[in-house]
Amino acid sequence: MRRCCRAFFWLAVLSALLAGASPEPASPPQRPVLTAGRAPGPIQLDGKLDEPAWRQAGVIADLVQSSPRPGESTPYQTEVRVLVDAEHLYVGFQCTDPAPEKISLHTMQRDGEMLGDDTVAVVLDPYGDRRTGYAFRVNAAGARVDGLISNPERLSLDWDGIWDARTRRTSTGWTAEIVIPFRTLSFTPGLKSWGFNVERAVARERMMLRWASPTLDSFFYDMSRAGELQGIDDLKKGLGLEISPYILGRRTHDFAAGGASLRGDPGLDVTYRLTSQLTAVFTAHTDFAETEVDTRQVNLTRFPLFFPEKRSFFLEGANQFNFGLGMEPGPDTSFLPFFSRRVGLFGDRQVPIQEGVKLWGRAGRWGLALLDVETGATWVTDPDTSAITPVPKTNLFAGRITYDVDKRLRLGSILTNGNPDGVHSNSLFGFDAVWRTSTFRGNKNLLLGGWAVRSQNDTTTGQRYGWGFRADYPNDRWDISLSAREFGDGMDPALGFLPRLGTRQYRFGSAFQPRPSADSSFSWIRQFFFEFFYTRVDDLEGNTQSWRAFFAPWNVRTQSGEHLEFNYVPQFEFLIQPFELARGVVIPPGRYPFTRFRAEAQSSDHRPIRVGSTTWFGEFYNGTLTQWENYVRWTSGKGHLQVELSAENDFGRLPVGRFVQRLWQLKFVYSLTPNLIFSSYNQYDTESENFGTNTRLRWTFRPGKDLFLVWNRGWKRPLDSQDLALLPEAEFIGVKLRWTFRR
Repeated sequence: MRRCCRAFFWLAVLSALLAGASPEPASPPQRPVLTAGRAPGPIQLDGKLDEPAWRQAGVIADLVQSSPRPGESTPYQTEVRVLVDAEHLYVGFQCTDPAPEKISLHTMQRDGEMLGDDTVAVVLDPYGDRRTGYAFRVNAAGARVDGLISNPERLSLDWDGIWDARTRRTSTGWTAEIVIPFRTLSFTPGLKSWGFNVERAVARERMMLRWASPTLDSFFYDMSRAGELQGIDDLKKGLGLEISPYILGRRTHDFAAGGASLRGDPGLDVTYRLTSQLTAVFTAHTDFAETEVDTRQVNLTRFPLFFPEKRSFFLEGANQFNFGLGMEPGPDTSFLPFFSRRVGLFGDRQVPIQEGVKLWGRAGRWGLALLDVETGATWVTDPDTSAITPVPKTNLFAGRITYDVDKRLRLGSILTNGNPDGVHSNSLFGFDAVWRTSTFRGNKNLLLGGWAVRSQNDTTTGQRYGWGFRADYPNDRWDISLSAREFGDGMDPALGFLPRLGTRQYRFGSAFQPRPSADSSFSWIRQFFFEFFYTRVDDLEGNTQSWRAFFAPWNVRTQSGEHLEFNYVPQFEFLIQPFELARGVVIPPGRYPFTRFRAEAQSSDHRPIRVGSTTWFGEFYNGTLTQWENYVRWTSGKGHLQVELSAENDFGRLPVGRFVQRLWQLKFVYSLTPNLIFSSYNQYDTESENFGTNTRLRWTFRPGKDLFLVWNRGWKRPLDSQDLALLPEAEFIGVKLRWTFRR
């Protein structure tokens, strides 16, 4: 633990040096204030903003351009009105557009991708901690996106709240009405104001308009830069009780075993707000039949890939388990002390969840998240030996506690206990500290964080600790970061994610991101991104296992939104053991320096037809590898129909053998309305020789009341087959009805 202490020492020194280099202003910028009007009764949700009550609303007369030219005038006038009654928050938007026929739409899906859509959004901080909160976004078609805020730079779509919205196209633009029940939110009682901000995106201009902090260095999800919403009092949260029973009818067919079954299963989720800030959920006979299947990935590394959590029970409140700085779940994740996919999944087999309890929320300066799940007995099949291994019933627990020392410093701890295999013991304990400010050097963002963990188990020996620190300066012109981590060779987070134990990992780099002036020869470019990032991994004796230097001498976004990039990436790998790169292609131990290149081009997200191509080429170990990744997406004019075709084709030529790996994916989505959506996701890869389809119909009668029809089927190509024949492998047909009652 002495290395851990040294890490925190140097982190403290760095903090002192940075703070001393440029003291923060004595008086931070004043936050804008809006007082919500009082609605005499419920508002009819139709997108019209024509009820007399809207004339009593608190009004933001216009939003200010925050990007690309902060403060400059625009023809996109945006009026925002805010009302409250005892049970609801209402937000209305009147969006003027000089060319309404050019309003951009691509989706009607819940939590669909809206980067190329005209949208409006609301963020709320009902805790008053200026760190966490809720986000709600609506596009001009009425599609909804929501999430929980714990990172100022990005939103985690880890929460589906019960709220609603309606939009309407007009001759001068479009309007939106949003209603958020207070029963949907956790909040600190007695607060005189909530953190509040609103934003509008004009996709074809790549323009953002905002109320509070309309600057290039401000993130919309940074609640420390939000304004204040007053008039929030006498709120009614009712009993805080939600009961969500469901019934599932399923038919499964295993073609290899030659058996089929038909059964019905009931289940229940009960949510109760212990206080206005703390929420408890009980689940019994939990089922995730409606969950979208994983997106397949081609793995050309010797480490496991990261697949995100998609199951709703684990997503809700998941941001409360975020640990450290820069360690949120994602494709570049190198360590998570708690990863909920370890619960209810063992290998590629689903483990039944008999019951579970979850608690999350806040109590003053304290944050709390607890998860306790009882999984049932099952069995798994080893894919290599076909041996059947029983997995007994087991209990799995994860808990996290945080404490806000002040508005900038948060301390926390985490504890996990249990092993998904049901046989061995495992536990992990850790603590972390994160300090952040948005007023460094006047108005810049700076984040500092450190953490330490220790695991205990009966399966490994060696050093069972881990520690790390990170400094991050994420701003518009300069984005600089550095981090260091160390993981003992006996570190084993059975309920976490750690692909490379027994290593020291270092990463540092920067991106210089200038914006050319309008009268320069590069005026067609919106922003340059000159990047350099270096990553190195050593073993605990200091021997280098791998390093990678990423250079972006040319990376631009044009004014219209096109992306053009070229990268130069020298790297090194040291193999202690043979590595099977592909079937029959084994790379022997040794040292392998090689250089890769990447060329990338993508059209703007706001266009109805979007295309992109990425090509990696150059050396790979002691041979060559060319990777072609291409996609084309088409959306109908009003966002009802979406079709996306993507393909990855990898061609490897090495002295030990040649290989070709392909991954093809086709997505089809038809939305009659934002509440009635049919989707089909089809995938085929040559590694597994499996073609699979995940087809779903979701009908939301009203928020919290859903019907799902699901059809999953897989076909597999025999390994010794010389033709394109595919034989049926497994099939699932499910009908699930879920109904939520609130009191």
